[in-house]
Amino acid sequence: MGNGPIRFAWSKRLALTGIVVLVGGCVHIPPAPVDVAARAAARVNAPFDAAAAQAKAAALAPGVPRPAGGFDRLALFAAILDSDPRVAAARAAVAAARRDAAVAHKAASPTLGLAASYTNDASQPSPWLLSAAASAQLDFGARRSGRLRGADLAVVAAGYDLIETVWAERTAASTGLVDVMAGTRQLTLGDELVALYDRQLVAMRARVAAGAMSSLALAPVRAMRAAAARGRDDARARIAAGRAAVAAVLGVPVTALSGVALDWADFADPPAAAPITTDDRRAAMAHRADVLKTLVAYEQAEAALRVELARQVPAIALGPGYGWQGGLVTVPFALNLQSPAFDLNRSAIRAAEAHRAAAGLVIEAALADAQGAIESASSERAAAWAALKRLTDEELPQARIAADRADAQVRLGSIDRADWAAAKAADAAARLAAVDALTRLRQAQINLEAALRRPLEGPELQIAVRSDPALAGETWP
Repeated sequence: MGNGPIRFAWSKRLALTGIVVLVGGCVHIPPAPVDVAARAAARVNAPFDAAAAQAKAAALAPGVPRPAGGFDRLALFAAILDSDPRVAAARAAVAAARRDAAVAHKAASPTLGLAASYTNDASQPSPWLLSAAASAQLDFGARRSGRLRGADLAVVAAGYDLIETVWAERTAASTGLVDVMAGTRQLTLGDELVALYDRQLVAMRARVAAGAMSSLALAPVRAMRAAAARGRDDARARIAAGRAAVAAVLGVPVTALSGVALDWADFADPPAAAPITTDDRRAAMAHRADVLKTLVAYEQAEAALRVELARQVPAIALGPGYGWQGGLVTVPFALNLQSPAFDLNRSAIRAAEAHRAAAGLVIEAALADAQGAIESASSERAAAWAALKRLTDEELPQARIAADRADAQVRLGSIDRADWAAAKAADAAARLAAVDALTRLRQAQINLEAALRRPLEGPELQIAVRSDPALAGETWP
C-alpha cells in the first residue's frame, strides 16, 4: 500500500509524456487569410506570358507548325490549360476530392477514455483507482463499401466538372476569336464601302449641280453610307469585345493582350459540313461529361441507399479496457451495439430511395438537353453552310462580274463615276454579307463542337494522346 502513491505518480508522468508526444507530433498549418483587395489589384495588373503558352502548344502538338507572329487556336487552348483561373479552380477541386477520398478510406479513429477515482476504503490496496477504456466501431460490410463508393465517385464527378469547365472556356475563347477575325474583315470592308459611297456621292453631287438629276436621289445613298459607317463602328466594337472575351477567359486584363496578335489562318476556309449521323448523336449524348456527371450522382444516391439499408442492422463497437488499483489489474472487454432508429431506419431508407429516383430523372433530363443542343447546333450549322454556299456560288460571282464590267465601262467612258462607284459598292456589300455568313458558320461550328463535346476540325485534332499533368492526371486528346 505504501507504493501506491509512487506508482500513481509514475503513471501520471507516463500519461503526461504520452500527451506531450502526441501534441508534438501534430501537424501545424498557419492561417492563410485572403486579402481580396490585394488579389484584385494583382488580377487587374496581371501579365500574360504568350511565350509560355506557345511553348505549351508546341509540347501538346509537336508536329503542328506554329505561326511565326500569331497566337492561334492551339496556343489559346494551351493558355486555357495553364492560365485560366476557372480551370485552375476546377483542377484544385479534383485534388481536394482525391484528398477527401483518401480520408474516407482511412479506418475510423477509436475513442479513448481515462478515469481516476479516490476512495477512503481501508480494505482496498490503494485509495486510487485508475482505468482506461477504448471503443472502436467495426467498419465493414455495406456501410463501409457504400461510404467509400460515394467518396470515390466524388473524385469522378470533380473530374467531369473539370472537363466541362475546359469546354466552356474553350467555347468562350473560340467565340471571342471569331469576333476578332470577323470584326477585322468587316472593318476593312467597311472602310472600303464607306469610301465608295463617298465617291458615289461626290459624282452624284456633280450631276445635281449640272442639273442632270434631283438632289432627292442623294438620300438613299446617304442612308447606305450612314449604315456602312455604323457597321464599321460595330466592327471596331466587335474586335474590342472579342479581345476582351479572350482576355477574360485567360484571367488577364485586355491590356495584357495588347501586343498579342490573335491568328486564325484558315478562318475564311471552313471545312465542308459533314452530316452528324444518328450514331454520332448517340455517342456524343452518352459521353458528354455533364451527362456522365448525372450518372455519377445516381450512383452516389445508390451508394447512399445501400448505406441506409445497412443501418437497419445494429452497428458493432468493441470496447477493451484497463483498470489498476494498488497493483490489482483488471482487463474488461465490452461489445457495444448501436441500435437503428425506432422505425428500423425506414424513414431514412425512403428518403434515400426518393433521392435515387430523382437522380434517375436528372439523367433523362440531361440526355434530353444534350440531344436538343446537338440537333439545334447541327441544324444551325447546316443552315449557315447553305447560306454561305449560296453567297459564294451566286451573289459573290455576280457582284464581281458587275464590278469588273463597271471597271471596263468607266475606262471606255460608257458610265460615269457615280454608276461605277455604285457597282463597286454592291460588290463590297456582297463580300461583307459573305463575311457575315462565314461568321455565322464559324459560330455554328463552335456551338456544334460544344454540343458534341469534341473538336471537329482545327489543330486540336493533332494534339498527341497522352496523360497531361496540367489536367491533374486526366487523359486528354
